Amino acid sequence: MSTSTVSAKKPAPQTGGGRRKLTLPWILLIIAAGLALISLVRVISGADDITSVGTVSGALQLAVPIGLAGLGGLWAERAGVVNIGLEGMMILGTWFGAWAGYQWGPWTGVLVGIIGGALGGLLHAIITVTFNVNHIVSGVAVNILALGFTQYLSNFTFDKAPGGSSKQSPRIEPITQITIPGLSDGLKDLQAKGWFLISDLAGVVGGLVTELSLLTVVALLLVPGTWWVLWRTAFGLRLRSCGENPVAAESLGVNVYKYKYIAVVVSGGLAGLGGAFLAIVSTGIYQEGQTGGRGYIGLAAMIFGNWMPGGMALGAGLFGFTDSLKLRGGSENVHAMLLLLAILLVLAAAWQLYKKKHFQAAIAGFVAVGVFVWYALTDSVPSQFVDAAPYVTTLLVLALSAQRLRMPKADGMPYRKGEGK
Repeated sequence: MSTSTVSAKKPAPQTGGGRRKLTLPWILLIIAAGLALISLVRVISGADDITSVGTVSGALQLAVPIGLAGLGGLWAERAGVVNIGLEGMMILGTWFGAWAGYQWGPWTGVLVGIIGGALGGLLHAIITVTFNVNHIVSGVAVNILALGFTQYLSNFTFDKAPGGSSKQSPRIEPITQITIPGLSDGLKDLQAKGWFLISDLAGVVGGLVTELSLLTVVALLLVPGTWWVLWRTAFGLRLRSCGENPVAAESLGVNVYKYKYIAVVVSGGLAGLGGAFLAIVSTGIYQEGQTGGRGYIGLAAMIFGNWMPGGMALGAGLFGFTDSLKLRGGSENVHAMLLLLAILLVLAAAWQLYKKKHFQAAIAGFVAVGVFVWYALTDSVPSQFVDAAPYVTTLLVLALSAQRLRMPKADGMPYRKGEGK
């Protein structure tokens, strides 16, 4: 056998420039490292509430609407459609979920909330896929239309209902909550001991088994469900191909329009489910403006997660945790997070030095010193900073993760049927 034949049969060498994917083991490792750092901060600062059962339970409830919006964004963008309209679809979910929920029960409200969000997704799909309008323009239009439409509907529905007004709905019957009595109480006792890492782990697990809504369980299952559908089925492969190279997908017989429509309608339905969760589970009532920009934060969580379900869930959990700290401990908890930020910046500086990026390392080190001095010289932070903490976290996370992002290649790109023929 000739040398050329042997060399031809050798597998091509793999390039080492690819980035490591955010797989489940890596996500669990990141969570474990983050928990250890937070435990260290808790011990040093004395802010024992940052990993309490109540904080974790509240963080989960706050993270679910963000995660559902992020999951909706992932479906749309994996098919090549940018969905800035997630906020508007969440608004539709809150209104329709509350409207049906107070009349016919919470689960009917959940179903109708999903339909309301899906209708917003359908409108976005018609505008972007069929008429090829700029995706950002369409998404902003959906947000504005949803806000005005729900305000108009409230004037002659909730305003006429007992216990309602033009800005809020009557109270909705709650969905069943699960608490494991023996396990929940035991974990609360263990968390109260204040042991390093062990008590923090008990607080985290206790928060996951205390007053857990059945709808929260459904929402959590949607994360692995989305991963399985999009990455382990032929349907998911075709859908993702529409976001990577729709022309090539069409040349192989994929109906690109159909898959884009399905993806965007599902995206709207998931955002609507997030809105229904806000109205039915989080507050038990519809209130005008209650989404509070969570659709945009969900989009940020999806980008942070690199358009992957696991990473998106991690980002949603981070934003929910920050919001929970603000609501439960206010200034004390957010002040403790300054120490965590200083430690993370020191680690970032060390990483940049390892990569021989001295300028970036110097900037990270300088900021770390400034944050640590701020923490050391103060006992609290201004109330304005406490209120802004979740949004500051969003900006910081996006800024730090921007270099590793890899969006679908045809995301937001115009496409016309017949280009692949």
